Amino acid sequence: MRTFIVLLQKEFLQIRRNSFLPKLIIAFPIMVMLLMPLIMTMDVRNVNVAIVDLDRSTTSQRIASHIDASEYLSLGLATSEYDEALSALERGDIDVIVQIPDCFEHDMTTATPERISITANAVNATKGGIGMQYVVQSIGHTLAELRGENDATPVSEMVTIENRYNPTLNYRHYMIPALMIILFILICGFLPALSIVGEKESGSIEQINVTPISRFTFTLAKLVPYWIIGLFVVTVAMLVAYLVYGLAPTGSVWTIYLGAMLFILTISGFSLTIANFSETMQQTMFVMFFFIMIFMLMSGLLTPIDSMPEWAQRFTLILPPRYYIEILRSVYLKGTSIAELWTNFAALGGFALFFNTLAALTYKKRS
Repeated sequence: MRTFIVLLQKEFLQIRRNSFLPKLIIAFPIMVMLLMPLIMTMDVRNVNVAIVDLDRSTTSQRIASHIDASEYLSLGLATSEYDEALSALERGDIDVIVQIPDCFEHDMTTATPERISITANAVNATKGGIGMQYVVQSIGHTLAELRGENDATPVSEMVTIENRYNPTLNYRHYMIPALMIILFILICGFLPALSIVGEKESGSIEQINVTPISRFTFTLAKLVPYWIIGLFVVTVAMLVAYLVYGLAPTGSVWTIYLGAMLFILTISGFSLTIANFSETMQQTMFVMFFFIMIFMLMSGLLTPIDSMPEWAQRFTLILPPRYYIEILRSVYLKGTSIAELWTNFAALGGFALFFNTLAALTYKKRS
């Protein structure tokens, strides 16, 4: 235990002696959280639609077929039970629910029909909002074909719109959790790896190699400082998100912190493993940049996983950021509990155990 504490003190002293590093740890999260939500955007495709058909008429069938034939929409569920469609929406299987009321076709010709109800999953504000517009346009075209362009009832008078989880369709609320994960990857991923490789290049690590310090003690001493730094980063990020953008978690803050602990351990252990196989800063940075690009582009941070090819969607199952981004967005926007996200926490725990064990085993005690 005493050896571990001494190593821990050494790590914190190294961070303090680097005049640039403490400033980076404080300023970088603030600047990213202030600027990046203003400039990031995303395209929308493959919007899954559920049709709740209470009318069971030719008109309702035409509406469903037009939606399914759309380039951007796909008919994911056809049912007569709204609760079934809502459950699919809550699971994330469906993006938009279209409920066609009973006697809709009959009332179109004899009276003012009851409004078609459209409910969108607005956790992803862009996908929910634009997907809803696609659905409204599709319904409008269908009704115009059935009634004639000149005397068609305006769709806005026949449709009730509801955005669940993100009522204002604020795209920043969707992207801020992704920025938090990017901060973790850049700070808690890069810095531990560069720390070890820096010691290799300076030769100071040889002083540790000749001591009886175990691999696991050395690895743990490298992890703990950046685990603490990561918790500081997530705290700063949440404060900026709340103070600047008014975004506060709908669910428990402790769920976010628990996920952060596991994800930081995962990404730090991953970076230490890379450092163990690298001899220079250049090698480490090249390999880390390669994996960072994969993490950022294929984990659902910047682009929806549902819009990816099937092989890419399966590949994301082995990417740790995928699981933590689902935790962050679910807690922030839907108020999801730990019990509902247990598979994500289990996956992160497994990744953390695997990468940190691998980092300890691959550390070469003697060169």
